Amino acid sequence: MSFDRRTRMEQMRSADRARDRRTRVVAIGLSAAVVAGLLGLGSYMLLEKSEAKERTEGNQAQDSKQTEQTEQEKKKLAAEPIADEKTWDAKTLTRDHVTTEVKYPMEPPVGGNHNPAWLNCDGVVYEKAVRNVNAVHALEHGAVWVTHSDKASGDDVGKLAQRVRSTPFSLMSPYEGQAGPIMLSAWGKQVTVDSADDPRVARFFARYVQGAQTPEPGAPCTGGIDG
Repeated sequence: MSFDRRTRMEQMRSADRARDRRTRVVAIGLSAAVVAGLLGLGSYMLLEKSEAKERTEGNQAQDSKQTEQTEQEKKKLAAEPIADEKTWDAKTLTRDHVTTEVKYPMEPPVGGNHNPAWLNCDGVVYEKAVRNVNAVHALEHGAVWVTHSDKASGDDVGKLAQRVRSTPFSLMSPYEGQAGPIMLSAWGKQVTVDSADDPRVARFFARYVQGAQTPEPGAPCTGGIDG
């Protein structure tokens, strides 16, 4: 009986040792798996960070290239002639602030005395006619003013509105009684076109939006009035 008890105790101790070994093996395995997982996660995160940096640098380079191309295209357009453009000496156009209406020698006006409040011109399309005295002040700040009569087609009006909305320092409004269906005005400059697709439209925008004719470069096109 004593022998049997010793045998069972030895068997129990042996079983305990075996269980301890299995526990250690499992623990070691789990630890190795955790370490491997952390290493894998760290490598993945480093790879993602590196790829994200490459994408960001690539996008920045592409944006810079596109900006450079856009500026080059703008300069090219600005250098092209604008047929039948009318010009007034910008230096002789008066620039006094007045609170009364002004009788301008041209319609729409391209300069002269004007109201102290400028018309907001940060790519604004006005559905109704605006006051000349406020629009002229916007021209003084370097804006291009697109006007259209009821002779302009709805398609042309829509295309011009899209261009204006995407162009800071520009505005658009209906103007009854003007000489042509579509007219573009800047300070001392004006051209009449029959279609929004006329290449002179793009040239006029490229040359005169904040162009050299601007009497007050750097002045704002926001913070004024809306119509």
